[in-house]
This record gives sequence, C-alpha cells and structure tokens, in this order.
Amino acid sequence: MGADGTARKAPAKKAPGQKSQAKKRPPQNRPPKKKKVKRPPRTLKLGRPTLRLRVTFGVMAFVLSLFAGRLVLLQGVDPDSYALAATRENTKPFVLHASRGAILDRNGVPLSVSEDAVAITADPTQTSKVAPQLAQILAPKLTGTTYAKLVTAMTGKGRFAYLARQVSPQTWNAIEAELKTRNAAISEQNEGKPQDQQAPLLAGIYTEDDPIRSHPNGTIAANVVGVVGADGKGLSGLEYGMNDKLSGQDGKAMYEVDTKGNKIPNANHTVQEPKPGVTAQLTLDADLQWFAEKRIEQAVKQYKATSGTVVTQDVKSGEILAMANYPTFDPNKPVKSSELYNPALEQVYEPGSVQKVVTMAALADAGLIDLNTKLKVPGSITVQRRTIKDHFEHGTLDLTIAGVIAKSSNVGTIMAAQQMRVPQFVKYLKDFGFGAPTGLNFPGESRGLMPPGDEWSELTRSNVAFGQGLSANAVQMTAAVNAVANGGVYVPPKLVRNYVDANGTVIPNPSGASRRVVSEKAAKEVSTMMEAVTAKGGTATQAAIDGYRVAGKTGTAQEVDSACGCYRKWATSFAGFAPADNPRFVTYVVLQNPTNGRSGGGQGGPVFRDVMSYALQKYVVPPTGAKQPVVPLEW
Repeated sequence: MGADGTARKAPAKKAPGQKSQAKKRPPQNRPPKKKKVKRPPRTLKLGRPTLRLRVTFGVMAFVLSLFAGRLVLLQGVDPDSYALAATRENTKPFVLHASRGAILDRNGVPLSVSEDAVAITADPTQTSKVAPQLAQILAPKLTGTTYAKLVTAMTGKGRFAYLARQVSPQTWNAIEAELKTRNAAISEQNEGKPQDQQAPLLAGIYTEDDPIRSHPNGTIAANVVGVVGADGKGLSGLEYGMNDKLSGQDGKAMYEVDTKGNKIPNANHTVQEPKPGVTAQLTLDADLQWFAEKRIEQAVKQYKATSGTVVTQDVKSGEILAMANYPTFDPNKPVKSSELYNPALEQVYEPGSVQKVVTMAALADAGLIDLNTKLKVPGSITVQRRTIKDHFEHGTLDLTIAGVIAKSSNVGTIMAAQQMRVPQFVKYLKDFGFGAPTGLNFPGESRGLMPPGDEWSELTRSNVAFGQGLSANAVQMTAAVNAVANGGVYVPPKLVRNYVDANGTVIPNPSGASRRVVSEKAAKEVSTMMEAVTAKGGTATQAAIDGYRVAGKTGTAQEVDSACGCYRKWATSFAGFAPADNPRFVTYVVLQNPTNGRSGGGQGGPVFRDVMSYALQKYVVPPTGAKQPVVPLEW
C-alpha cells in the first residue's frame, strides 16, 4: 500500500539468466568549477639581529657564571679540601715498620734479633704495561713466588701490591742493578723515535723496610724463644707470647710522587713515626742452656727415649737458668708447625717418685713424721682391693723414713701418707703449685691435672702420694722441689728478667709473690732425707758430685699410651739441688719413654750431675766443706 492509498505492485521476479538494467540518474544541475587563484611566492623573512645577539650573550653569560661559581668554590669557599683531594691523587703511602725488640739471655747474648731486609712492592698503575718484563727479572731472584704470581700482582687494581717480603739487601741490590741496566738499554733504543713508538721504561717497583728475624746462636733455647712469621708477628714461644711488647707500633708516611711514582724532593709529606718494640732480657744463661741441651740430647739418644727435658732454677730468685729440650729445631731454617713446641711447659705426665719429696714435706710440716720415724714396710700393700708394690721385690723391711725415700719405697710412702686427712693433703699439693699455671704466661702452657675436689678415695690418695694419678710439667716439678731447697718457701719461677726500651732504659720484670708452704724445719728434714738418695745405699749414687753435698730424688712413672689408653710407657726422672746445706740451684731432668733401660737414678742422675756441676763451676759456687750427715736407712 502506498502513501496515497493505492496498492503497490510487487516487484517482478527475474527470470533465471536475465540481467538487470541499471537505472539512469536524472540530470543534475552542478555549479561551474571555480578557477584557482595563483598566490605570490613566499619570501624569507630576516630575523631581528638584536634578539639573536641577546640570546647569544645570555647563553655565554650563563656558561661564564658556572665557571665563575666553580672558581669561587675552589678558591674561596673550601680551597683546602679540594687541594687535599688533588694531593691524594698524587701521593703514595709508605709503611714505616717499627723495629722489633731483641730477645737476649741474662748476660746480653742475643738469642733472637732483627736484621735489615726489604719488602719489594709494586704500583700496578705503573707496572701493568711492563709486568712480563719485570717478572722475568724478579722471578729468578726471589723465593716463595712465581712468574705468574708476580705478573698477577703487578697487573691488579689499586696502587700498591706486595711482591716479596724479607728480601736480603744483597738480593735487592742485584735486582736494582739489573733494572738500571735494562732501562739504560731501553732509553738508548728509544732515542730518535716518536713518542708514541717509544718502549716504556721498567718502572713502578719500590722497597720498604721489612726486617728479618735471625737467631745468631741457632738452636739455643729455640723451643723457648720461638719463631716469627713472614708477616713479622710471633708464631710460637716468647716471640708469640710477648708479641705486643716486642713488635712495637708501625708508623706511616705519605709522600707526593710524580707520574712515575717517584718521591718529589722537598714536596709536602706527612710522617707518623713508628714506635720501636722493647727488648726482652731473659733469665736464661746461654752457656748453661747450650750445655744442658747437648747433655739431654746425649741422654735421649743413649737411652732411646722419645724426648727429654732439663730445667735449672736459681733457688732464691726463682730465675730459670736453663730450659733445655730435645728434640729441638733450628729457627734459622724452615720449621714444621709440629716442632713449635716447648715440652718443658706444654707436656704433662705423671711425675712418679719425685712427687714423694712433696708428700714427705707435707707430712713433716704437719708433724706426722720426722727423721726418727720408723716403719715396717711389707713387699706390697692393698688399698681398696688394689695391690701396690715397690719397684723391687722384698719381704718386710724395717725402714726409717729416710730409708723410705732413699730406696724410693711406694709402700712405705703410702703407709706414711695414710696418716694425713685427704683435704689437708690436697691443700698442700695446691700450695706447691700443682694444678695451677706457673705464672710464666708462656703460650700453650699446661697447668697439669689433679683429681677434682678434695674428697678423694683412699686409692687416689695413695697413688698421688707416690706420683701417680696426677700430672705436671717439668717446670712445675722443678718449682715444687725448689720450695724444699728454699727452706719451705715457694718462689714462682721467672723467665723474663728485664725489659729494655728504645732509649736503653731497663725496666725490671716484677717477680711473683713468694709464699711459705712448709716450715723451715720440715724442709730441712726432707733435704736430709734426699741426701741419703745420692749417698751409699741410695738409688742415685750416680748423681753425686765430688766435694759437694747433693740432695736428690729419683722418679720412674708409668705413662698412658694414647694409642691404647693403657699404661705401657714410662718416664724416668731425677730432681736435686746443691749444695744441699746451702742450696744455690735446683736441676730437674726427665726422659720420656726410654726403651734402653728404665731408671731415674741411672738415666737422669748422670745428666743432673753434669748440668749441676757446670752451673756450680760457672757461677763459682764453692763447696761448703761440711760433711754429709750419716742418716740410718734401717732400724
């Protein structure tokens, strides 16, 4: 239906294949095209010169103001900090090593001193381009380094590297001479060549003081003195224990250098002076120490022992005159860490019958025995179901207390010791220094072992009475016997006599406080008992010294073998003093695990005799002229 109400015809369908005819649009009235009007060509307008000049001058003024501001900052506001920063760029640090103090014996004989040497250093900013050539010169002349290590150090970062330490002056002189020869040849080859074609000079190698530690007397007291490492610090012995005193404090210097790293003469520099270390003067006598070392070496080899030690102490002062060990080492040669060991203070063992000196002193001081004490001593004694025998087979003996000591009877000692309460006995042992440090402050020192507490079993008390069941080092045993020689007064042992500063001022090393441990009467009685040991009928006639009264005591103790945890090793020992009636020196000898015989008197006695004789002669100690008392051993 159309809009006018008439019906619309449906569109006729196309027959298949019939094309549709396009309808034609009726003609339209279009406006005529306008003609394009040609515009005149554009012309370049000239800029205003006044504006351009203003912009240019503004930019220039801004840049100049930046320079001016920077100049004011540098010259006016904080000139010092910028000058310091510039100086740092052209300065080189130098370490000023403090001279290490020497170690001397009591008479000033050098045991350890510092000798001139240098450390060779490099500035990698100068050596990196010529590192291979420099390494070719250095490597054959230096020990402890290689060509590759030297090249690596000389091509690293920073401006400082160590190439070698403690180089002898002779070696450095040879290196320096070759460097000069090579540089002269390079300079000759560079003549006439353009700058960019010239070969660089071998520069950037420097030296600084780096003293080397020397031991003029070789092995003498090596175990005591110890050694110093490549860094100049102590590694063992007194070198380690007194390192802070000996080493002092290093200083430093800052020098302005040129582009080649050479110091600029008269340029600004700062120096912090080093503080030298102090010299330590020991109580040791180098001559006696040498003799004791040779004598204990002979004994160790003769009796096929694993080691041996001799200690000699001045009775009144406590000063140790000899502390000899074998095996030892030569500190001037490379040393294994296992050799850096002082058995006299670091090795502990069960002391054996020398301990009976302390036991008898305690009993005499407590009034439980005297020279008139008589005992019926059987061949064995049972304590808490443990049978203890003497070192020799015998039936019942009628022995005086002096006889018990002279024949070193374990059974007789136990019978006497059973009279004293255990806590009282423990106190005496502690007063004599057992279980406590000697006061020498020696690195690695062992204080020994004592059963804990003071409520020991009867068996423990019995074992300790004759020298088993506790352990001590050689210096502890020497100091304990010394208390008897010194009239019952314990004097702490002393190893450092004086310190001497860089100005030569002598500073005495204070001694430890003495203490009375037993009465003078008790000490005298035990001394008389000990004289019977070296007299006819005693266990150490080999320790006697012609013309002198000698008091002594033998020791033979079982030792635990760490391999099995059982008793199958031995320590033989001898301790004594002379002259017995006016004691001057105490000497203690111990041999560890001798396999060619086993006798404290037969093995330690002769070493004691020889070392004590040397000391008495050197220090001109005359015999007192008094006759040795005749003390009955049996009744």
